[in-house]
Amino acid sequence: MKAAGFAVTVTEVDDTSIARKQHGLPDRFGSCHTAIVAGYVVEGHVPANDVKKLLAMKPVAIGLAVPGMPVGSPGMEVGARKDPYQVLLVAKDGRERVFSTYR
Repeated sequence: MKAAGFAVTVTEVDDTSIARKQHGLPDRFGSCHTAIVAGYVVEGHVPANDVKKLLAMKPVAIGLAVPGMPVGSPGMEVGARKDPYQVLLVAKDGRERVFSTYR
């Protein structure tokens, strides 16, 4: 995220579910990283370009999530292996829709 131009402040915690709960993101979207960007929750290994797209669109939503830790997502590179995954846009009511798909 720093390389993409975002100012980053890291706060290490033992349990990221507390931050998700504080910002209304249901646990089923959980991953290993929780960020707050301009009031949106960004959960997991979300590509920086998707965060930029979110900020440009400004949807009424909780934020973006990549549940789990899919191989090939940013920070989860394992050689040339890339598993398909989706970035989900999470609405205020907890429902999700696909925001981006990576194959």
